[in-house]
Amino acid sequence: MHRRLARVVTALALFTAAAETPARAQQQIVIEATQSAGEPMMMPGLGGPRQLKTGSGRILGRVVSTDTGGPLRRAQVRLTAPEIGVKTALTDAEGRFEFRELPAARFTLNASKSGYVNVQYGQTRPFEQGRPIELADKQVLDKADVAMPRGGVISGRIVDEFGDPLPDALVSAMRQTWSNGRRRLLPTGRTSQTNDLGQFRMYGLPPGEYYISASLRNTDIMMLDAALLGGPSSGASGSTPSSGYAPTYFPGTTTAANAQRVTVAVGQEAQNTDFALAPVRLAKITGTVMTSDGKPLDGGIVTAMPISRTGETGLTMMGGATGRTSKDGNFSIPNVGPGDYTLTVRSVRIITSDGGDTMMFRATIAGGSDGSDSETASVPVVVAGEDLSNVVIITYKGATASGRITFEGGAPPASTNIRITSVPTDADGPGMMAAGGATVKEDGSFQLKGLSGRRLLRVGNLPSGWTLKSVRQNGDDVTDSGVEFKSGQDISGLELVATSKQTEITGGVTASNGSALKDYTVIVFSDDPQLWSLPFTRWVNGTRPDQEGRFRVRNLPAGSYDIVAVDYIEAGAWGDPELLDRLKSHAKRITLSEGGSERVDLKLVDRY
Repeated sequence: MHRRLARVVTALALFTAAAETPARAQQQIVIEATQSAGEPMMMPGLGGPRQLKTGSGRILGRVVSTDTGGPLRRAQVRLTAPEIGVKTALTDAEGRFEFRELPAARFTLNASKSGYVNVQYGQTRPFEQGRPIELADKQVLDKADVAMPRGGVISGRIVDEFGDPLPDALVSAMRQTWSNGRRRLLPTGRTSQTNDLGQFRMYGLPPGEYYISASLRNTDIMMLDAALLGGPSSGASGSTPSSGYAPTYFPGTTTAANAQRVTVAVGQEAQNTDFALAPVRLAKITGTVMTSDGKPLDGGIVTAMPISRTGETGLTMMGGATGRTSKDGNFSIPNVGPGDYTLTVRSVRIITSDGGDTMMFRATIAGGSDGSDSETASVPVVVAGEDLSNVVIITYKGATASGRITFEGGAPPASTNIRITSVPTDADGPGMMAAGGATVKEDGSFQLKGLSGRRLLRVGNLPSGWTLKSVRQNGDDVTDSGVEFKSGQDISGLELVATSKQTEITGGVTASNGSALKDYTVIVFSDDPQLWSLPFTRWVNGTRPDQEGRFRVRNLPAGSYDIVAVDYIEAGAWGDPELLDRLKSHAKRITLSEGGSERVDLKLVDRY
């Protein structure tokens, strides 16, 4: 019994950490996770496996330390491109690495080593985007060198309100950055966990300013009672604490606006970042889950996931607290701190073999695993220190979307791995976890199930040379606005168009004295400011030059754009509308026709 319970605890821990991942196996435990659409979860823009390519090209280089110039041994080097996926290499005693049998492609190369800042090829400043490597057929690039600075360190101690150490607290270094049109606080580098003395140490940080947050994980999400093994979900129980700790920022505040920044220099340690977690009153959420046909949901997992409101950090700082429904659909979630949450529902089934040695752990969104009768639920609640009782959650059937993809500008590609994916327009919403997809059939048709809310439709795994042109619903262009899906709705006739007529902008940049530059960033953005803040906008892009100093931007929609070159900008900062507005007066105007190619020579902008 103890062995079996241990295996279930292990399975639930993996489910809690990655409930939306494809099937995996862990020793004698078989864990299968599917989502409402009955397909493995796909992240925005990604599809299934590609047909990888090989060639006779090579990339060689060295990884060295910035401060000493000496070789960094056993550094991990990763080479990425759609044509090859991800390839890795370890540096030798001289810091050298090599990638062989490479096809002609555009590659991204980065290096990592414990204690050093992760660096991309061509990156010379913190948080800067790396430079791509443009490799021709049979080309050999023998000096793809990377210099890595020693990372900064932030260390300190986390205590409770009495000054006693808090072991196992999770500590993160966060910094403000632009993500999907909003400024957010996002974790940077490794998350640290305090030891028995409450001490933490985060290392390998790029130089910069950070906000430090700490939280004490709710351990109840990792615990199981006999109910999960088929016994009753109510009855005798142990006492639960009435107080706990809220996610807290240094020097001891629960709001990001009152947090103090910690400055880290190259290779230096910011010590004595000590603070106490803020004590809060914990609450219990109880209620009932009913399916759309009025039946109680038995064996469902109800999770209270912390959410953030627009204008706040956009960061979920601690895992969700969890409860399980009984045969009557009743659930109880203990130890929930104050805050805004979304209650989501999943069903869990455990199948045990006769011998008890093999256990199957299946997790699905409430409803059928094939998506045919799948249902889901998502209910916002506010916890303010008092128990919430009699919460009723009614699951509903997700919408179905069907349509066809067509191809313009050439014969349809022969690939059988093309997928249609759906991406929620609200990146902070709970639906982000269920951005599923479906494989396109031979006749170009597709069907997505279990959808809810407003979603963008995108195409994953298009072969090289093809890109998404438009998405239409009843003749209207919904490529950037998305489609609104309502409970039980069946939307048909969606039209996705892929085109081989790709746009391209190429060129170079010179300094004020006319000399050619190899280190800069080019930003291209629509001349219509309303397109800058669209969700996952296609109308703004930033790029860096390749190893020869040339830049290239592909697959922008046809239209009018402003283009400008600057010396340095953090990756993603071009998502800031205020920055784009300042750059507009320094930019050069160009017009891209469908399938058009423009050669642009730019002068570096020093001040803006």
